[in-house]
Amino acid sequence: MTLWNGSFPFYPGANACFPFDTAWAVIISVFLSLLATFIIILPGIRGRGRLFWFLRVVTGLFVGAVVLTIQFTRDWETGWVTANTSYKSFSRALVNVDIGLHIGLAGVNITLVGNPVNQVHETINYNEHFAWSFDADYDHSYGEGLGKGLPSPILYVAEKFTTQSPCSMHRQYRISGHYASLTLWMAFCTWLISILLFSMPILLYGGYMLLLTAALMLFSLLFFFTARNTPKCPIQFGPASLKTDYGGSFWLTLATGLLCLLLGLAVIILNSRHPEKLKLVFNLDERKGEEEVWDKSYVPAQPGSSTQDVLMVPLGELCEVTATQL
Repeated sequence: MTLWNGSFPFYPGANACFPFDTAWAVIISVFLSLLATFIIILPGIRGRGRLFWFLRVVTGLFVGAVVLTIQFTRDWETGWVTANTSYKSFSRALVNVDIGLHIGLAGVNITLVGNPVNQVHETINYNEHFAWSFDADYDHSYGEGLGKGLPSPILYVAEKFTTQSPCSMHRQYRISGHYASLTLWMAFCTWLISILLFSMPILLYGGYMLLLTAALMLFSLLFFFTARNTPKCPIQFGPASLKTDYGGSFWLTLATGLLCLLLGLAVIILNSRHPEKLKLVFNLDERKGEEEVWDKSYVPAQPGSSTQDVLMVPLGELCEVTATQL
């Protein structure tokens, strides 16, 4: 390598990601727009069913937004370590940095932040993503990082997940991430079906689909759990070791799955033991009362003779109506 202005020719500027992922922004914007629309029409809901209707809307949108968003999050497993380490290859200069590892379903993010940020005449603030999704080649991304001249700590951590690494972490996390992502897409489909069934309304089968959504979300955690608990190669920076633990997306998925499980069981139990309360929650009690009034407001008139035809008349105008036979 040749010197350029007294330093090695690293690519100019750190690849610091935008603080808010664009995929999250699109998903959250869509669901917030739907929520705003439902809030606008909320005054049109009459009676005490307005609160139940609003709670159903908020809960349904929350579950859908979570199931869709966690597909693109990168904090299923996270870890940080502070260490004094070399910053560049072929250089003895040491820097004090915070190194972060964030593992998602589609790849890993490696963060490098200096303490302070400006050291060795450079701004140390990196956030690099290495993908292993179906349409991405992890080894190719790692090779591009070598060509760019990424800092040594980032390359050291990224190398642990390459296919050529003896750690075999690439295969474990990649397969587990693909299966977890597949089950979450299925959970999103069952969530949509449950929303349709509750709107029709077919409450019992809607509860079944909500239970299936919960089961799929919990299965996705099981797939990721298998990769998390397999033996890993240590990631050492001198005496400091980078260790990871379950991140926010893992716990959010677990909480949402348990919420769907409780709601599905509640719908099924109420449907079998207290159907009137379940219909009250879904604003079906008034409709049922109107149907009963309609059914009871008409009774057959008693025939006066064999030559009289029986007609249906309202209770308020109950009388015998005869038809003269021609």
